[in-house]
Amino acid sequence: MFKIVKRLEMAGGTVILNEIEAPLIARKAKPGQFVILKANETGERIPLTMAETDPSKGTITIIYMVVGKSTALFKGLKVGDGYQDVIGPLGKATHIEKVGTVVCVGGGTGIAVLHPITRALKEAGNHVICIVGARTKDLLIMEEQMKAASHDLRICTDDGSYGRKGFVTEELKDILDADKADKKVKMAVAIGPVPMMKFVSKLTKDYNVHTIVSLNPIMVDGTGMCGGCRVSVGGTTKFACVDGPEFDGHQVDYDELMKRLQAYCEDEKHCYNDYCTLRDAA
Repeated sequence: MFKIVKRLEMAGGTVILNEIEAPLIARKAKPGQFVILKANETGERIPLTMAETDPSKGTITIIYMVVGKSTALFKGLKVGDGYQDVIGPLGKATHIEKVGTVVCVGGGTGIAVLHPITRALKEAGNHVICIVGARTKDLLIMEEQMKAASHDLRICTDDGSYGRKGFVTEELKDILDADKADKKVKMAVAIGPVPMMKFVSKLTKDYNVHTIVSLNPIMVDGTGMCGGCRVSVGGTTKFACVDGPEFDGHQVDYDELMKRLQAYCEDEKHCYNDYCTLRDAA
């Protein structure tokens, strides 16, 4: 059993942080990689990218949003409880090198995935500008961690309750416009909701800025066997879990990706509602 040693509820309890004992994974994991977790014998396998690893403590940290039956089951686990299975590290690690100025853009729980990548890029000697966004201030996560992991942190909220009012793409456009003469921005990394990654990639393509996106939202079994994470990248079919989860953002077919994500929304909703009904009646 992989014991939970720290648990934190964020964003009004809709986002949960679990620090989990997994010493072998903690020693090998690199930024961008993920693990597969299963709460119990009958639980679903859920792939989640690690927000933090601590080899000295032998722990990994995952942050997830409660959106369905399995994540609701995860939420019921307390400190001292454990996951039956934690498998990893899986997926290809982020390629980290010194390129110059890098803009890292995160939205929602994608900020957690972005955190170790942002920190690694800074440690490699890059000048890191980070833009993080949420619908409201209450839903913003990891502000202090992202501030420490970057040189310049910009915050956006849809409703203007904190930071700049508007989308992360508006802040990104201002940065790229100011950079037109110097061309210091060499790369962008965008992780969050698929529509956000789509529009960040569309914007950076106009400025000829190489962009990496993480397609972890579409992963299912994490081994390439189920085929649920098929995505077209540059006209070629890839599997997000084994070929990624990171890809060239300018090559991803986002429209196809969003259709695939929506395929089982109704089934997932019914499953979640049935679980909540049985849980509340117990």
